Amino acid sequence: MGKRSVSVEVTPKQRAVLEPLTRAKVAPQRLVERCRIVLMSAEGRNNEEQADELGVDRQRVRRWRVRWVGASAALVDAENGGANGKDLEKLILGVLEDNERSGAPSKFTPEEVASIIALACEPPAESGLPVSHWTPPELAREAMKRGSSRASHRGRSTVF
Repeated sequence: MGKRSVSVEVTPKQRAVLEPLTRAKVAPQRLVERCRIVLMSAEGRNNEEQADELGVDRQRVRRWRVRWVGASAALVDAENGGANGKDLEKLILGVLEDNERSGAPSKFTPEEVASIIALACEPPAESGLPVSHWTPPELAREAMKRGSSRASHRGRSTVF
């Protein structure tokens, strides 16, 4: 037998927000799934049972159970502080949304992207090129000529 699951508590006000979300026809399925995990956890069901019923892995159930427990004090404080239904729903949706993910930093600033798009909208003939349509290498060369220094990386086009 594995570790004991973290105990989850859901207040009546929280339940009033979560239950309709599990039945919403236009809610993202990941949100519906997370609401169901929280509600099933509050019923005392363990991670393995939930994972089997929902067709997901136990790690996912554990993640959302732990995330809910970590935020439950703030949710109760908001309720006790007079948060109305809409405010509580916003807080709950915040708890159940994805965390930001790390990744490579952007290669281009928004200004560089805008200037490259503007350049791509110009006919190549305006830049003195004898072609009717931009190719990625030509666009990168022209962008570099005009000052978008990161438009080409080691001689290869990274515009596209």
